[in-house]
Amino acid sequence: MKLSPRLAVVLTALVVTACAPQTSSNSSSEKDDKDGTLRVWLFQEVGNDPKEKVVDSVVDTFQKAHKGTKVDVEYIPVETRAQRVKAAFNDPKSAPDVMEFGNTDTAGYVHDGGLLDVTKEFGAWSEAKDTDPTAKQSVTVDGKQYGSPFYVGVRALYYRTDVFKDLGLQPPKTMAELATTARKIRAEKPDLYGLVVGGAYTYGAMPFVWANGGELATGEGDSYTSAIDSAAAQKGIKAYTSLFTSDNCPAAKCAGMGGNDTITAFAAGKAGMAIGGDFSHTAVEAGKVKGKYAVVPLPGVASGSIAPAFAGGNNIGVLKSTSHRSLAVDLMEQLTSKKTQASMFDAMGFLPTFTDVRDAAAAKVPFEKPFVQTLGAGTKFVPASPGWSQIDSQLVLPNLLQEVVSGKKNVDAAAKEAATKMDDAFGSAG
Repeated sequence: MKLSPRLAVVLTALVVTACAPQTSSNSSSEKDDKDGTLRVWLFQEVGNDPKEKVVDSVVDTFQKAHKGTKVDVEYIPVETRAQRVKAAFNDPKSAPDVMEFGNTDTAGYVHDGGLLDVTKEFGAWSEAKDTDPTAKQSVTVDGKQYGSPFYVGVRALYYRTDVFKDLGLQPPKTMAELATTARKIRAEKPDLYGLVVGGAYTYGAMPFVWANGGELATGEGDSYTSAIDSAAAQKGIKAYTSLFTSDNCPAAKCAGMGGNDTITAFAAGKAGMAIGGDFSHTAVEAGKVKGKYAVVPLPGVASGSIAPAFAGGNNIGVLKSTSHRSLAVDLMEQLTSKKTQASMFDAMGFLPTFTDVRDAAAAKVPFEKPFVQTLGAGTKFVPASPGWSQIDSQLVLPNLLQEVVSGKKNVDAAAKEAATKMDDAFGSAG
């Protein structure tokens, strides 16, 4: 999942479906037809033609290998995706056999009874052994696999090479140096934000929590307890929210910014640094800073370390209601195979979820190296609980950050309030 601005919207839209009531109509089909038509739903991308060409090639090969089988692929608009997934879970007749979905939605979809357990097939698939552990985690609920990772995306540190050269700066090697460097830029060039940050930028803030030893929550399955109010997590929150000051990124301007806003500001030449994804590359290239920036991994607390990043991405799974189980699982594997992911990287820039394929991609496209390094250093994921969708839709973490940045609450009070809301969501999801 190149975690594109499009995907950020997709994740927000899809998360609504995780609250859909579980019904009996999406129970597993006992049929395993060996021919007929398989319906597939994939995301409609901005500039979808390259994706379609890769998918068409996979489908053509699949149909030739399975005589009497036809694959009908439909590309679903983001704005109607949530409603259609909910309807599909409740009415198997309207459901596809195979579909693409955001990786933070896995637990919610499993809770709703919509996805097929493919643990046995995934385990027997020879290519699966090379899947990135965090990517595999994104299709895992209670130790079982409910799909195959399709692509992954992470964030790193974009910085202005012209500004750094002018001021004699070097890319920061620690989070402390990051803050110092940001303030040096702002002091010398007051028309720029040093490091542009956003109070609504959850996945820009979380690396600060994780780098300081904090976690979003502890536990597994449906049994999670918030850890956002722990001492380590609060230390990370303080490190991030301390950047919302007049000597870096004033709260009045930056408190309401989301991830897309920060990249827009950087691309427009309004910031010396920004935390952005590999998927932000196109937007930055189209901006005023084209040819005047570089990317390094976001530094951690210790010198030379890399801060853990959120591993965003998309998966492809089989619906429990399919009447073509074997064919559907085979198609899922072909759509997420090493060959397909390599082609998708070439066509769309999607980072592969297989470590060996990803390393080859980074060698081919140097820009991807810091993102691959970030993935290799270890990434984090959201709690695999259906309660996460409620936490996300209620903006619990952005509200925490904004209350601290605005001065309405100190870090301890805001974190405790957020922890209570998270625990309520985890509890109600059971």
